[in-house]
Amino acid sequence: MDRVERNGLSVDYRLAAFLEGDALPGTGVTEDAFWAAFSELVHRYGPKNRALLDRRAELQAKLDAWHAERAGQPHEPAAYRAYLEEIGYLVPEGPDFAIDTGGIDPEIADLPGPQLVVPIMNARYALNAANARWGSLYDALYGTDAMGSLPEGVCYDAARGAEVIAWARRHLDRVAPLAAGSWAEIGALDVTSGALTPALRDPGQFVGYRRHAAGLDVLLRVNGLLIEIVVDPGSRIGAQDRAEIADVRLESAITAIMDCEDSVAAVDGEDKVLAYRNWLGLMQGDLTEEVMKDGQSFTRALAPDGSYLTPDGGTLTVKGRALMLVRNVGHLMTNPAVLDRDGNEAFEGLIDALCTTLIAMHDLSKTEGPRNSTAGSVYVVKPKLHGPDEVAFTDEVFGVVEDAFGLPRHTVKLGIMDEERRTSVNLKACIRAAKHRVAFINTGFLDRTGDEIHSSMEAGPMIRKGEMKNAAWIAAYEDQNVDVGLACGLRGKAQIGKGMWAMPDMMAAMLDQKIAHPMAGANTAWVPSPTAATLHATHYHAVDVFARQDEIAAGGARGSRDDLLAIPVLTGALTPAEIAAEIENNAQGILGYVVRWVDQGIGCSKVPDINDIGLMEDRATCRISSQALANWLHHGIVSKEQVMAALRKMAAVVDRQNAGDPAYVPMAPDFDGLAFQAACDLVFRGIDQPSGYTEPVLHARRLQLKATRTPQVSVS
Repeated sequence: MDRVERNGLSVDYRLAAFLEGDALPGTGVTEDAFWAAFSELVHRYGPKNRALLDRRAELQAKLDAWHAERAGQPHEPAAYRAYLEEIGYLVPEGPDFAIDTGGIDPEIADLPGPQLVVPIMNARYALNAANARWGSLYDALYGTDAMGSLPEGVCYDAARGAEVIAWARRHLDRVAPLAAGSWAEIGALDVTSGALTPALRDPGQFVGYRRHAAGLDVLLRVNGLLIEIVVDPGSRIGAQDRAEIADVRLESAITAIMDCEDSVAAVDGEDKVLAYRNWLGLMQGDLTEEVMKDGQSFTRALAPDGSYLTPDGGTLTVKGRALMLVRNVGHLMTNPAVLDRDGNEAFEGLIDALCTTLIAMHDLSKTEGPRNSTAGSVYVVKPKLHGPDEVAFTDEVFGVVEDAFGLPRHTVKLGIMDEERRTSVNLKACIRAAKHRVAFINTGFLDRTGDEIHSSMEAGPMIRKGEMKNAAWIAAYEDQNVDVGLACGLRGKAQIGKGMWAMPDMMAAMLDQKIAHPMAGANTAWVPSPTAATLHATHYHAVDVFARQDEIAAGGARGSRDDLLAIPVLTGALTPAEIAAEIENNAQGILGYVVRWVDQGIGCSKVPDINDIGLMEDRATCRISSQALANWLHHGIVSKEQVMAALRKMAAVVDRQNAGDPAYVPMAPDFDGLAFQAACDLVFRGIDQPSGYTEPVLHARRLQLKATRTPQVSVS
């Protein structure tokens, strides 16, 4: 009784009410046209979606049979590759080509810089990410361990403040040096007759300024990114500074992915409405959230654009928000929010394609004021694609959506997540399949590792999780993603991205290590927070990514398909202590993530690991841990009794780690809750999960829990 009928679809009344009452008005799309398109998409393309999933299962069965028939025999790479070609797992790369994507915003084409990924169901996080286009370098340094230590106490530490200022001045000396002397030595900063005093070694780096009651803001540009130097003699910091500089603000998160997938727990119509409503607020520009901080309440909203004078007297408008992309779900999952004419759940990816594009039309229709895409495009990231046929299907679906809404073809730009094995080894063909709308490719090491384990499940026991980053396939994977992207003409048209820094409290380590991403030729890379985006931006000041891409392209292709197909099978024996440690590490990671997902609907969060170090966990990390244990169980490295004992032991650890959360429901000592059962399902039924994904188990258990809490609503 809580559903309504629309053009042969049975729709959750909450979703229907939102779409008809909030999303459709202002788009020019009528209700009749919308529901007709929705029905067409579900009933015509649902079977095509199912056929692609059947193809996944067929290929996996053939891989399993190949390895099972050769158990105990030495692996033969040449024969293996020939077999993959025979069954269509490997497809011909085809002739060289270049993508011809048009209508690309400068944040995608021209500005290398950090990228945030945030759960769209949390309005506060979404606003923080959108507004993370700008961040204070002073705050990022002061409040983290970026300089090697954390601040002590709650009061301002002048000595630490001086250390922050010195760090920032050294950075300016490196990336925007003065014509003479050091930034640490200047006595004043001013603009006279359009010239900056003191002068820069490269005067062209000075691009704008604005005067206001508090002082002066000066804009510099380094490798495309803006740096704002804030002169404010009346502020606490500026009053004590020789040059009266109160802050150095960096253009930080150039782009932000609003995620409907791995970082959320959206299992029904109620959840989808929350996700879509926040996306609508971002596209209309009116999303707000009441925030409590330091005992004070305030309203957080989207940041406005800024206006500056240029040195020649013109006007420079500076965007205040990250360019927002939206990540739809993959092809696997269905959602009870919409049922087809036969009562089957519709594929969630089709629902997302229609609804997120419709909502983005509110931004496309703007003719003035702050906009997301000034180029008139919608950016959709599509995860977990298995090979070029699935990319081609995605391209076709968005063409249908564009036609239904009267949008020019290829208005929707596509981000291809290179995170499944069949996509990695066929990346060139995958890009070709959507060459008119590709705007993004990105390595996803975590999901790629989970798929590596599941794809080769019958090949033997896999190496330990921590050793995967040293496996032969991973180096080829990371290099090939860049090499193939450059060979397909993505430079200056699309992002070539790298994955997440998963340790949000370890910023010193991030500053030390993550410069490797722009050095690798990636013009974007994922960060876990706005603060991390500001710190990571310094890497793009130091590295000219487009110059690195030219160097890499000139050096020729690295790695090969054979390297990508190297299977990370365990060689040699492990000690009982090593085995026990690996079981407990994986068990703790699964439980720490799953208990929040199932019980509280938290799809991504900072979860303490077995050593109480906070790590960003999502379904991709859970996929690795569950598949690793399932693989070792399958090959007799561990027993079911060992794993169950570890799960129970680690449940008590996770209970302790969450003791301060009043909403937390302990798993021990009864071990009969839905969250603990979900963790057991992921491990003991892991080999049977499609591609090793965690979503089917998590969705089923979350829906089971919600059914015990949510009263049914009767709708006339």
